[in-house]
Amino acid sequence: MTPAPAIAIVFNAYEPRPTAAGERLSEESVAEMARQAQEAVLSLGLGATLVPLQRSLLNFMSRVRELNPDALVNLCEGYYGRPQWESNVAGMFELLGLSFTGNGAKTLALCQDKFRAKAVLKAAGLPTAPAQLMTTGEEPLELRFPLIVKPNAEDASLGVYPESVVRDEESLRRQVRRCLDSYRQPVLVEAFIDGREFNVSVMENGRARALPVSEIDFSAMPEDTPRILGYDAKWFEDHPLYQKTPPVCPAPIDDGLRAGLQGLAEAAFRTMGCRDYARIDFRMDARGRPFILEVNPNPDISTNAGYARALAAAGIEYAAFWGAMIDNALKRRTVNDPADGSAR
Repeated sequence: MTPAPAIAIVFNAYEPRPTAAGERLSEESVAEMARQAQEAVLSLGLGATLVPLQRSLLNFMSRVRELNPDALVNLCEGYYGRPQWESNVAGMFELLGLSFTGNGAKTLALCQDKFRAKAVLKAAGLPTAPAQLMTTGEEPLELRFPLIVKPNAEDASLGVYPESVVRDEESLRRQVRRCLDSYRQPVLVEAFIDGREFNVSVMENGRARALPVSEIDFSAMPEDTPRILGYDAKWFEDHPLYQKTPPVCPAPIDDGLRAGLQGLAEAAFRTMGCRDYARIDFRMDARGRPFILEVNPNPDISTNAGYARALAAAGIEYAAFWGAMIDNALKRRTVNDPADGSAR
């Protein structure tokens, strides 16, 4: 009998990197997500070992090579507290010929840079909100108010708060300076689409297909608070903004809008070179026009997060999802031959 594949579940151990704003990344939840994935993989009759990525890359890779897994479940969302290095970790796996679930290094790097990702989507004819990049905060403004200001290469809604929505020049310059000082990176200034917010998860199993649409319900938000899903609303269950922004999946929308959002999500998935799974976020304006906010190629995949909620709405069991992703990774498997640098 052929032995069951051995799987290593790799994830970045929590390394606190407080920003100047006092935030801490959401990596504290990654270990729990890894444990949930391990439980799901074990339920499929496969071997599954947790391997945390900590400060020593050499120790981490030595452990992976010692296990010699058939594939990796890649839950590394960064390295040493920096999400910007997420693609570097995937690139390391690629250089070593290790097959892994989720998106490749090129896609991860492109999607991390929000401004360039928008340019690629726009070039493909997909709708995105007008935006410009500021590196000093002194650049002439090319956009019309209202606007939203956010760091260009962070994830998990870091740097996004109600005051990130600005309606005049003074507020804009203040928020841009705050982002530059706190995150030490260019700042994305984008037209604020003041309307409904949706997200669409996409799963690739033979072909990429959109799962049921999810909507953020802003109906309980105070009238004087911008309707956005910022850092506090996303991560702190006891925060009033978290409690007033519940997700609804499937979203209460008509068939035409549902099909339109799902079609755009699948197109964005292909355009950005995604594979296996991703989540695409949208805002819709008062005229009913959807705009792609961003493509998230490494969304939270824990059992209480939006992607798992969409899987459940589609009738797909959590363990079955991981089984499909592991099958995808095994089909991509290559073995490096150091003698000639090729794959065989």
